[in-house]
Amino acid sequence: MRQLSVTYRWGFSDVELHRIQTYFRAAGREPSDVELAGLAQSWSEHCSYKSSRPFLRTFAKLRPDHRVLGTGDAGVMRFAPGYAYALRIESHNHPSAVEPYGGAATGIGGILRDVLAVGAKPIALADPLFFGPLDTHRTPKGIKRPRYLMAGVVSGIRDYGNRVGVPTVSGGVFFDPAYTINPLVNVGCVGFLPTARLIPNRAHAIGDHLVLVGGSTGRDGLGGVAFASQELTERSEEESRGAVQLGDPIMKEPLIRACLEAYDQGLVAGVKDLGGGGLASASGELVHAGGFGSRIDLDRVPLRETGLRPWEIWISESQERMLLDVPPEHVPAVLAIFARYDVPAHSVGEVTAGDRERLYFRGAPAADLSVGFRVAPPPLSRRTKIPPRAARGVPLTVPNTDVGALFERLVLARECTSRESVLRLYDHEVQGATVVKPLHGRPTTPSHGDAAVLRPHPELWRGLAVTVAAQPALCALDSYAGSVAIVEEAARNLYAVGARPDALTNCLNFGNPEDPVVLGAFRASVDGLAAAAKTLRFAVPSGNVSLYNGGLGAGIPPTPVLMAIGLVDDVRHCTTSDLKTIGDDLVLVGATSPHLGGSVYARLRGRPGGALPPTDPAAVRRAGERLVSAGAAGMIRANHDVSEGGLAVTLAEMAFGGGLGFDVDLERVGVPGPGLALAAEGSSRWVVEVPPHRCAAFQRAMRGVPTAKLGKVVATRARLRWGSKDLAELDLDPLYARWREGLTER
Repeated sequence: MRQLSVTYRWGFSDVELHRIQTYFRAAGREPSDVELAGLAQSWSEHCSYKSSRPFLRTFAKLRPDHRVLGTGDAGVMRFAPGYAYALRIESHNHPSAVEPYGGAATGIGGILRDVLAVGAKPIALADPLFFGPLDTHRTPKGIKRPRYLMAGVVSGIRDYGNRVGVPTVSGGVFFDPAYTINPLVNVGCVGFLPTARLIPNRAHAIGDHLVLVGGSTGRDGLGGVAFASQELTERSEEESRGAVQLGDPIMKEPLIRACLEAYDQGLVAGVKDLGGGGLASASGELVHAGGFGSRIDLDRVPLRETGLRPWEIWISESQERMLLDVPPEHVPAVLAIFARYDVPAHSVGEVTAGDRERLYFRGAPAADLSVGFRVAPPPLSRRTKIPPRAARGVPLTVPNTDVGALFERLVLARECTSRESVLRLYDHEVQGATVVKPLHGRPTTPSHGDAAVLRPHPELWRGLAVTVAAQPALCALDSYAGSVAIVEEAARNLYAVGARPDALTNCLNFGNPEDPVVLGAFRASVDGLAAAAKTLRFAVPSGNVSLYNGGLGAGIPPTPVLMAIGLVDDVRHCTTSDLKTIGDDLVLVGATSPHLGGSVYARLRGRPGGALPPTDPAAVRRAGERLVSAGAAGMIRANHDVSEGGLAVTLAEMAFGGGLGFDVDLERVGVPGPGLALAAEGSSRWVVEVPPHRCAAFQRAMRGVPTAKLGKVVATRARLRWGSKDLAELDLDPLYARWREGLTER
């Protein structure tokens, strides 16, 4: 059996092989190939979370929370009386490394189904992406160049999201040599639903039919979750291309419509999407969650090609499929709905009493085992080791000479340049609910914003703000502190547009969990995320774990990624980042830390940068709540958080979006020297544009929060001063042209 595991790349450990042998010896027989294939999917790291499950209980301690309505395939949160929203983020890292276009496209397809599986209509997508440096031209054998990977991934997201009609409103593109071997493609989705439509991810009653709807089944995606639970090798493309699924967004759109209609008519009692592990995972998890068993006829599954063996039908991850639990009396009506949308639908089995999973193919038994044994393996007790803090080196000093050159260098750093060339490929306005778009400012000079805002119900002014956050450079130095900083960043982004933090979903991208240091960093990250979420009042109703990211002797840094949602009381009071009016005051909100650890400036110098800026979620919450209230009272014209690239990038992006400039006194930042004032990235700050006649009221509203009046909004030049001393004056128009080139070849 060990040789079979190697041949079919099932990934069983010796302990797991022994457990299987013990089970089937007790049954007095050998396992079938269908049973072994199903076990391999369900026991994979990707499906079972066997290494990470013990640590994820930390998030469960944040509940119960009256705002959380569901924690199934997607988290479900209260929105307004009678309405809710759903959120989930997932990874499609390994498939995208092998086949970037298809891997990214089917990542979008899968996350849409997660949201659909709780009864929600998908209304927004987000895509945080991580690649090696784009100027990397030589890579190890079997590894694709980062620019090729990025082009394929972005095209896959564009083509799937645009064709299925769901706007991509948030995301990010990050670059680091650590992602050259193993890129990260994370995808998030937000859905909206009447609370009456909320549907469970479990079977309902004995005798219910298991109805498979959507695309037909082929050989694509065989063993996808097992592939995702192993490190990449130089032979991954050759050996595992068949593990990458083939997406069909043209099928997905009517599938969504048909499912929602069946849900609204009360015809469906439970549902599960067919993602990792295919029918094996979906059916097993559905009936096990309800406390039942199942009987499934594999020959009833519609196939796209002839000759599929039973085990291939069982674990195929072919896309655009859902499994519905339908009471017998509703089956004709469900089949009629899907026929009207020209979406295939077939009853392939039924819910049974007990805990047995019985599969048949052409009338003959193909599998018969305990569904609990298959889908609920015990967690592993792996050793963890507190990761040594990465060498931070001697604290950096920032020269105070040629401040103008430093300003330009920070603004034009690859980490900070415009992502417009990617954002323009995505439709962020389809469905007509995007009130604040991902690019802020004038149509001729768009710049980065902090969060997008959706108005999901046309009769309500209440809105949803959507943002993503990641800090791999900080997490590489200190997994706990870096994770706290990520939650703070997500909160700052939401507060900046006038939203209050409500929920987050996390995708935890880490390396090999068999390494105690990697698992120790994972544990520290979970603890940091949970602690910060609790202070900032984020619920955590869903998430994803992606391990074994790495290969060829290289692993990724700890890379937790968040998609966070905030609630906006009235979308008409939202704030954007672009400067609006000459003569307005520019106010720095929050205290500036002089520490440069993990900063863009430190990376430009090729150094760790010393200590990380201290985190303070409570201070972020205090300041953020006051900013939201001040914005609702009309005191704020623009707001932008200070993050990567420090004050230099924040001011530049605000000026670029408004086509204006600024005159600021860097001495008022409160750190020793103008260079440090521009480069520091302390994690609790915003720059706010305030009309002069409201500035006194704004200062009163921010009482108890550190503020400093930096200067004024002016025409298209940037003037940098230190007290009465002029340091630099720059023409922003040519700088904007260079910044806007963004990710183009250079």
